Amino acid sequence: MCDALARNLPKPLEVIVAHCLAHSRRRFVAVTPNFPAECQYVLETLRDVYRTDAEARAAGLSAEERLQLHRRQSGSLMERLQTTLRAQLEEHRVEPNSGLGQAITYLLKHWTKLTLFLRQPGAPLDNNLCERALKKAILHRKNAMFFKTLNGAHVGDLFMSVIHTCELEGVNPFDYLTALQRHADDLATTPTAWMPWNYRERLPPLSVALDSASRAPARGPCPLDVS
Repeated sequence: MCDALARNLPKPLEVIVAHCLAHSRRRFVAVTPNFPAECQYVLETLRDVYRTDAEARAAGLSAEERLQLHRRQSGSLMERLQTTLRAQLEEHRVEPNSGLGQAITYLLKHWTKLTLFLRQPGAPLDNNLCERALKKAILHRKNAMFFKTLNGAHVGDLFMSVIHTCELEGVNPFDYLTALQRHADDLATTPTAWMPWNYRERLPPLSVALDSASRAPARGPCPLDVS
């Protein structure tokens, strides 16, 4: 899964390529102030597609079941969208060089890879999950230009990984790091028992209650391995 930049495609590898639908959607969001009516139809159609994907996740559907659900609910929506956008260009209702025209051209040009979720089991709609994780590293890079030593930069990297893992687990990073300091001896003996997803099991009941009260909102189900 990637955007449509040619440099994203590794030539020696055999891959199934999907393009990120969110990238295409953003192009329409950007020109909505100038073309509100035209963009509204596109955005509402994509909203319904994402709603179907959310239903599949909530129901815990398998990759094949999700594919069939998208074919039933999203297939006709995307087909109508493609027909409508193509007609706008062919009938000269949209200036090709306008912001809207460029957004439509991008979507139609990469249509096959943008709609892989209608043909390939497990194909995601977008690359947002990976991009959200990468933003942590990018933000850390922007804030880490002035480490005095390489070791300091390495320690900063470790803290970034720990903090992001806490956020994914719905754990308050400050409370977690404080607990590690308070139980440093036990941590040194059994480090695997002090991961963000299981460290509460080692805390006294009162500490667990206080920690849960300040728990950060959950961001996702997949912790990063910081062991």
